[in-house]
Amino acid sequence: MNYSQTLEFLFSSMPTFQEKGVTAYKPGLERIAAFCRHLGNPQRNYFTIHVAGTNGKGSVSHIIAAVLQQAGYRTGLFTSPHLHDFRERIRVDGEMIPKQKVVNFVDKHRDKMTELGLSFFEMTAALAFDYFAQSDVEVAVIETGLGGRLDATNILLPIVSVVTNVGLEHTALLGDTLAKIAAEKAGIIKKSIPFVLGEANAAYDAVFEQVAAANKTRVVYAEREFACEGHELCGDRQHFRMVRRRDGHVLDFDLDLLGEYQCRNVLTALATLDLLHEQTPLTISRRAFVDGAASAARTTALQGRWQSLGERPKVLCDTGHNAHGLAYVAEQLRRSHEGGRLYCVVGFSGDKDIDAILALLPRDAYYLFTQAASERALPVSELAARAAAAGLDGEAVATVPEAVTRAKALAAPADTIFIGGSTFVVAEVL
Repeated sequence: MNYSQTLEFLFSSMPTFQEKGVTAYKPGLERIAAFCRHLGNPQRNYFTIHVAGTNGKGSVSHIIAAVLQQAGYRTGLFTSPHLHDFRERIRVDGEMIPKQKVVNFVDKHRDKMTELGLSFFEMTAALAFDYFAQSDVEVAVIETGLGGRLDATNILLPIVSVVTNVGLEHTALLGDTLAKIAAEKAGIIKKSIPFVLGEANAAYDAVFEQVAAANKTRVVYAEREFACEGHELCGDRQHFRMVRRRDGHVLDFDLDLLGEYQCRNVLTALATLDLLHEQTPLTISRRAFVDGAASAARTTALQGRWQSLGERPKVLCDTGHNAHGLAYVAEQLRRSHEGGRLYCVVGFSGDKDIDAILALLPRDAYYLFTQAASERALPVSELAARAAAAGLDGEAVATVPEAVTRAKALAAPADTIFIGGSTFVVAEVL
């Protein structure tokens, strides 16, 4: 098979959560464990950092990977979903896995994958583990797909586990309260392995404390380790001043990712990297962190996080796609378009809490409601009707490209256009 035929096989024979949603979810570790045994357990050949969370885990993973690479380590990075190319999910030192490596892996192991009934995500995770071992990776940052306890990546024995935060998402699979969802994400905590929690919350802190205690480890709260004492936007990057609470050490640095919400992700990444330096065999210098953060998006090719796509009118996009994440995006939108009109091109997946999301969106914006080319997309007619009932002013536009064109026709040079609501919507624009 060539690369196109290989992808066709993967996407047609192995359902993806990205496209199919809940029906593609196959919980449990038995299949991935058996397949990794078949591969010789490649995930045991390098250090791993395991990252879960409702929001921010992608940004945190990319920042950590960029800093580790800057520190001189050959670094693997496994994330999901992808925006354009399947290979975005698997990178070594910022470079995507070669197409031929994907083809060779599937050709060699297709029968075993079919025999075990692997999900698309299980296959992808195993491919990443195997490729990292072949590539002599020294440390890999591995992002969970969904939840944690039963996620395919949870066969790892990492040197640190991280949960960025917990919000209400995938409630049909993970539970209908923050505490229940936290319990699923806390499943990545391993015995005597350090654990970092990015954002504390009285609704779920006790869950993590109990699981950590049972595993003879402790919760390292990022917000108790570092404090952000200065933050400003400097063109295409943000400047931060962080203070380490235990000794007052000050760290000034830039980050080439925009979005005010990145302050929370920086705290999580910084606390994790500090722990890695202090408590594991890895050595991460101050210079490695400063240089790695300054080029994090460029080094790891991260896109879609409060990304600027144009000026006059200003055009922004963001992949925030649930109520927890869009709350931060909506708040920044309210402050970012002073002096002009705000136009929002939005579409959502049908399995999200649409009413909760609509209640968060700015009321003074004009909306171009649309529908991405995805099976999971909420029909644009339904979205427009529910948005009207929620008091939002706008119109329905059949496709994402048409909605963006319509927004640009309406907007004056001083106005702002925001594009988001779904990873699929942003992917079509990028």
